[in-house]
Amino acid sequence: MSNELAKPVIGFTCGDLNGIGIELILKTLSDHRLLDVCTPVVFASNKSLNFYRKSLPETNLNYASTRELNRLNPKQVNLVNCWEEEVAITPGQLTEAGGKYALISLKQATLALKEGHIQGLVTAPIHKKNIQSPDFTYSGHTPYFKAYFNVPEVVMLMVAENMRVGVVTEHVPVSEVAKHITKENIVSKLKIIHSSLQKDFGIDKPRIAVLGLNPHAGDEGLIGNEEETIIKPAIKEAKHSMMVFGPYSADAFFARGQFERFDTVLAMYHDQGLIPFKSLAIGEGINYSAGLPVVRTSPDHGTAFDIAGKGKADNASFLEATFECVEIIRKRLGYADMRQNPLKKMSARMIANAVDERIEEAEG
Repeated sequence: MSNELAKPVIGFTCGDLNGIGIELILKTLSDHRLLDVCTPVVFASNKSLNFYRKSLPETNLNYASTRELNRLNPKQVNLVNCWEEEVAITPGQLTEAGGKYALISLKQATLALKEGHIQGLVTAPIHKKNIQSPDFTYSGHTPYFKAYFNVPEVVMLMVAENMRVGVVTEHVPVSEVAKHITKENIVSKLKIIHSSLQKDFGIDKPRIAVLGLNPHAGDEGLIGNEEETIIKPAIKEAKHSMMVFGPYSADAFFARGQFERFDTVLAMYHDQGLIPFKSLAIGEGINYSAGLPVVRTSPDHGTAFDIAGKGKADNASFLEATFECVEIIRKRLGYADMRQNPLKKMSARMIANAVDERIEEAEG
């Protein structure tokens, strides 16, 4: 196994400076066993890490500051000092500085990901309002990465041990959801999910369930007609290249445990998928951006301003996001390796020699 496959370099953004992001990083990376599976690189500043270390006296995190991403120490946590100036950190407060430096961390980490200095990225929570600027006009991380890496479509995929849930629409007002539910959008999301399940999760023949938009999946047109005119035709088209089923009534689908029969569920809008996911997921769920050429994960929660700076943040989801980031990188490399045809690398003479040797061994 190559060093890259065995121990990838994983970046960590700090998120909103006044949220729980840095506390999650400190708690997660204080477990030195993590160094056995990856080389961590934190994009923040010495001063911000030291500020939150004061509220975590039991946390023992040693790290090395660096400016050169091609000279990382694989035996300890690395810190890229993204800024030197003094920054006012006020845990639990929504401030301009909190969003400004979250974006600085995110931009530097994303550039390192694009240039191949890191193989994966775990993003700490941002506040979607105070991070807005001329350089960030997105409703969240997922559309930001979609634009940065110039891909036509991505899927916000929630992942847990017992279920995966993707959504057609993400951070869209409920009043505008229906206009985004088109046959083209659904088929596009299904193709991305199908490819991701094979490449990123090692599932050769995934089964995908699709939810309806309306209550009771429209009751055959009695409660809205999107299921009949949009969702069913999309499923019919997708069936040519994958195993996809539905549309299912969302309430009964989750209440009766039908999700356990499928590898992934595609919900039509944010709360339709995320409320049951966060209620039913075993263990700690994470958010994965499927469809990107790079690997990015995050915890399934926000900045938690109400407990920021108090040492109360639970890092279970953040830790799971770290492990999942490593595992997806390994799965991707394994997928690519398995699909390389070794016969193309061998000349006809080499093949003939190999056959002759097998015959001689059998006869001898």
